[in-house]
Order: sequence, then structure tokens, then C-alpha cells
Amino acid sequence: MKTFLLSALLLCVLVFPMTTAAETKTETLVVGGGCFWCLDATYRLVPGVKDVVSGYAGGSVPNPSYKAVCSGETGHAEVVKVVYEPEKVSLEKLLEFFWTVHDPTTLNYQGNDHGTQYRSIILYTTDAQKAAAEKAIAAEQKKLSDKIVTELVPLKEFYAAEDYHQDYFRKNPGQGYCQAVVRPKVSKAQKTLKSSIWKE
Repeated sequence: MKTFLLSALLLCVLVFPMTTAAETKTETLVVGGGCFWCLDATYRLVPGVKDVVSGYAGGSVPNPSYKAVCSGETGHAEVVKVVYEPEKVSLEKLLEFFWTVHDPTTLNYQGNDHGTQYRSIILYTTDAQKAAAEKAIAAEQKKLSDKIVTELVPLKEFYAAEDYHQDYFRKNPGQGYCQAVVRPKVSKAQKTLKSSIWKE
């Protein structure tokens, strides 16, 4: 009898955590603001974010390659799909963070990266996401003298980028672009996440 009870108890201990993990609710947010390596690296720092996938969205050509997107002819933007737990971080906080890791007032470029693929863009999947994004844009615009040019459009299709683009900064910290462009944004993001404003 004792053996049976111990076995049953062990089974419960092993199964319960898996059930809880499987039931963890996640949502997604798709945004673009310059090279996706920067957004990938910075959003991975946010508590409550479970995964970040670099990819392409907002264009008209199915299954675009990086080379095709860089040509500017597919209409896609470099974006990231942020998978997050709403119980740990809100959509509003993720949108607020978006403004700190890129400049939403520069049309089709960020720093030295020029082209429509580097445009500032939020791609919503629900009316609630659209409303939250509109509110976030309006709130941020009050803080800026220059006009926000961020596109707000429905997400029609998201295409994951090639494997070597995923988590690029962590895999290639010494690469020139990562040192010059990504690392400063990561440092800025870390300071933002430690600030009292973020924790409010």
C-alpha cells in the first residue's frame, strides 16, 4: 500500500508542473524599428517575454528571403514577434518599451540603416491591440517635438527570418555591427528596465 501511495505521489509531482507550464497563457506582439537584431536583443531582456522571433511582415511577397527584403522590393519590414506572458508584462509596457529602443520619428531609417525595411511599424492582430497601440502612439507623441511616423497596420502574415538571424546578438557579440549598434541599444534597454519608471 505504501509503495502504491508513494508512486501516486511521485506521479502527481511529475505531472503537475508540466500541466501548469502547458497552461501558461501567452500572447504576441509584432513590431519593427530598424534592424531586427536590435529589437530581438532588447526585447529578450524584458521580464515576462518568453521568446522573440526575428522575421518579416508588412509586405506583398510570400516567403521572402533576407536578400529580397533588403532590396526594398518586397515591401516587408524587418520585425520581431514578441511572445510574452500577459500576467507578467502588459501589452502597454511592451509598447512603452518600443519607444525606448528606436526612434519613431525617422521615416524609413534608423541610424545608418536606410530603406523601407527599417521603418517603424506596429502590426496588430486584434482590435484591442490596435486600440492599445493608438493610445501608446498618442501618449508618446506628447513627449516629442517631431512627428511620430510609426505605421499601424493589421498583421496579414509573419515570416520567420533565416535561422542565423535568430538571437543574433547573443551568438555574435563581437561582430562589428553588434558592437557599434546593437550593444548601445542593449545597454540603454538595461537602464530602462532598472528605472523606477519601468517598475511603476
